[in-house]
Amino acid sequence: MDIPSGEELIGQVSALPAAAPLLPRLAERSGVHLVGGAVRDLLMGGEPYDLDLVVEGDPVELARSLGGEVHVYDRFGTCAVTLNEHEYDIVRARREHYPSPGSLPEVAPGTLVDDLLRRDFTVNALAIALGGPQRGHLSSAPLALDDLDARRLRVLHDASFIDDPTRLMRLARYQSRLRFAIEGHTAKLEAQAASGGALTTISGPRLGAELRLLAQEPDPVRALAALRPLGLDRAVHPRFGVEHEGLGGRALELLDENGRPDLLALALAARDVPPDELERLLTRLAFEAGDRDVVLAAATRSGHLAGALREADRPSEIARAAAGTAPELVALAGALGPAEAARDWLERIRHVRLAIDGDDLLAAGVPEGPAIGLGMRAALAAKLDGLASGREAELAEALRAVAGSG
Repeated sequence: MDIPSGEELIGQVSALPAAAPLLPRLAERSGVHLVGGAVRDLLMGGEPYDLDLVVEGDPVELARSLGGEVHVYDRFGTCAVTLNEHEYDIVRARREHYPSPGSLPEVAPGTLVDDLLRRDFTVNALAIALGGPQRGHLSSAPLALDDLDARRLRVLHDASFIDDPTRLMRLARYQSRLRFAIEGHTAKLEAQAASGGALTTISGPRLGAELRLLAQEPDPVRALAALRPLGLDRAVHPRFGVEHEGLGGRALELLDENGRPDLLALALAARDVPPDELERLLTRLAFEAGDRDVVLAAATRSGHLAGALREADRPSEIARAAAGTAPELVALAGALGPAEAARDWLERIRHVRLAIDGDDLLAAGVPEGPAIGLGMRAALAAKLDGLASGREAELAEALRAVAGSG
């Protein structure tokens, strides 16, 4: 591939919105580099938004010199700084040693070369100097530029997946996002690590974190489906995995902007996991309670809800079937067949509100208690079905239902 000159690279970096508050502060400073995926994407003609920095020196001192709000995360000085509403992660150039498979690495200060060689794949082992005499200089691990030009993913050493098995999940993530091929030897190493149970050497929360990142890709269904040919989905659970990408695509089309595509895709992948096992799995993977409940409900109840939506003839029946559910569950149920009923609920029915409230019923003489809820439900059903329009008609329907119950 044609590599831009240093001046051209700095020009490309300068054009990025996130670079504007950063580069003037670093122009005279040596040893600070833009690193990783941002450089990869820039060389591919993209416009990365998130910029990560590696510094050959003290990252906290650098962060504080930039003048923004600084957050320090660990004893090695890994930190983040916020400038003009842009956040930058800053790490010290380091070398790593893994004392045992799947363990967290032991870290020591190192050179930029050390830092590039510790990374997951060659195409992420790239850095651009942002200041000093080397400003604009592109550094890379061996074969990194060749692999980027060939659009392939290659690990930097044979023990990569054993040392850090989360790289197996990242391989699926990058393959689905970048559409890169997996280099032949890397594919063999991946297969050996996957079949050898490498993912069992990391904790549930670490595996869960990678799974959640995978589900946050632009196409989460495709990203989770990428686990299957790598033999990784069954390592999460023997019955976990995307069986039908088309089903996921239909569900995502139904989901509106208020829904969570990541949770929907995870529910799709978890549909065949028995409910009690799925709840334990999501807990082991350290899902937050709210997210766990959404995934669990959508995965285990979508078939039942699909049946109820198929039988619903009126808007009020659709509302009754979907009452109290999350949009992810309704979208997945709709993708199983009753798409129009699901779409009606997602786009219109669930947003319908009455012009009356409980106080109106109390003022009309309805006593406090279950009768209030009965009347409100009756009024809403009538409004949804086009039988009541306006406050007076809604109130009349509510009072009729209360009188009929007595």
